[in-house]
Amino acid sequence: MEFNPQSKSTRLLLQGMAKEGNAGDGEVADIYRQAWDAAANDLEKFIVAQYIARIERSVPDRLKWYETAVQLGQRVDSVATRSAFPSLYGRIADCYDELGDEANAQKYRSLSETYSGDPADPGPFYHGTRADLKVGDELVPGFNSNYKDNLLMNHIYFTAMVNGAGLAASLAKGDGRERVYVVEPTGSFENDPNVTDKKFPGNLTRSYRTTQPLKIVGEVPEWARQTPEDLQKWRERLADNQGEIIN
Repeated sequence: MEFNPQSKSTRLLLQGMAKEGNAGDGEVADIYRQAWDAAANDLEKFIVAQYIARIERSVPDRLKWYETAVQLGQRVDSVATRSAFPSLYGRIADCYDELGDEANAQKYRSLSETYSGDPADPGPFYHGTRADLKVGDELVPGFNSNYKDNLLMNHIYFTAMVNGAGLAASLAKGDGRERVYVVEPTGSFENDPNVTDKKFPGNLTRSYRTTQPLKIVGEVPEWARQTPEDLQKWRERLADNQGEIIN
């Protein structure tokens, strides 16, 4: 079960997020409830529950939705859901603080710390590019960003979602053929801070980065490719994105 950014539920979430601060709480809540009803699986419900919780003014109601998210995340039990547990347990702890329940607040802060730390993703991992490489070659940091001019990257990025690597290949600079390589990290790696908890909870795209080389061990010939229209939308989003890349 993988995160699907094109699902109806996710599109509704994005619609509600865009309205936060610019519309009444009731309108945003209605959109998030629609996203909950449209959720196709427990992973999507896990994500939506946290957004419903975020706009609840009643602390008990907020706590209820965060606890629902925990139950759904444990049911899915994936790398993607576990990556959200540090922030999720931290928010539950905040609820108990507001309720004056110090014992449970401390309990959930301890759980938050337990789930923090280095990713435990077993892979396999992929890197999308237009570079013509072969098995045994290594990908290393130090090249210009595909998404921001004149930015020399201190890390090399990769993902455990082959379609995500395929999208990266499509958006990469250059005229070469889109390539998705199977890679193995040669050292430690971390969650990509440019995506983790930035829009959706945790690291749902299972995106990572490292300062150590990635060794190419294979190549994937096929993946779910974006339509030309969707690719153009991605390029427009990147062009409009004024946020700083955490490098």
